[in-house]
Amino acid sequence: MVAGTVCRHTTYTIESGRKVLEEITQKSVKTKRNLVLIEGWVSVCGNSVLFALKLWVGLITGSVALTADAWHTMTDSISSGIVIVSAWMSRKPADDEHPFGHGRTDLVSSVIIGVLLLMIGFEFIIKAVEQLKSGESVHYGMLAVIITIVSIVSKEVMAQYAFWAARRTRNTILKADGWHHRTDALSSVVVLIGILCGSIFWWVDGVLGLLVALMIFYASYEILRDSINRLIGETPDRELLQSVEGVIDALKLDVQPHHFHLHRYGDHIELTFHIFIDAGLSLKDAHDRAHRIEKELRDQLDIEATIHMEPRSEYALH
Repeated sequence: MVAGTVCRHTTYTIESGRKVLEEITQKSVKTKRNLVLIEGWVSVCGNSVLFALKLWVGLITGSVALTADAWHTMTDSISSGIVIVSAWMSRKPADDEHPFGHGRTDLVSSVIIGVLLLMIGFEFIIKAVEQLKSGESVHYGMLAVIITIVSIVSKEVMAQYAFWAARRTRNTILKADGWHHRTDALSSVVVLIGILCGSIFWWVDGVLGLLVALMIFYASYEILRDSINRLIGETPDRELLQSVEGVIDALKLDVQPHHFHLHRYGDHIELTFHIFIDAGLSLKDAHDRAHRIEKELRDQLDIEATIHMEPRSEYALH
């Protein structure tokens, strides 16, 4: 009777612990998604204001660099809108057609942002070349200086917030949006230098347009490389592998993990790998060890693992 009571109490305690862990995980996922939405709306509002101000000054002065910089800011608003849509889509639960959920929406959105940046960069190059061919200088005013400085400070603040949110959520699209803000801030710095030197060199505006385009191309390359790598599958980083191996070593199951493959679906992570295991174990014992590893990785690192078992004697033959 006492034994039965203890067993029931133990079962209740385990079940309670599991429910608490699930609640904590759900709250963590919700917090991450809220951060993505907040960053998106802050960016949309801030960029829309900056776009209007910079476009106004660019049209008044006739500056290609300022006008191009304004449209660069407008693409930030568009990309931030994609961030919001992505965050909304990723909330949809897994279904029969999407068994791993909709978490990769952010990667698809990042690719869209990268391609959008490429298109804008090509357009800036065309306008800058036309400006250089015309041989005309641009006359700036104090208003252009003030608006450009405000843009630099505002965009860097947005970039820092996006990078912080990306580190908290491990969200690729937030990192992409942060780089979008950063390149806009850098392009505004270049434009500011041009404004200050514009009265001396007539060709400054056209050259600055070309430099802004190169910055945009680099940002596009970084975003597309990171997003495409994750879409087609990536090698787990050393920090993640050390965490996984640490969890496995702590279990003292006498197995050797290797051959890791990582697949990210937003907040959902799928990890497949092989383990060398004693060939003398029964199938049940080998399965139990693999199951314990999968459970600990799920509980401690929030990783869904799939393990392929290999007999150690087979390894010795190679």
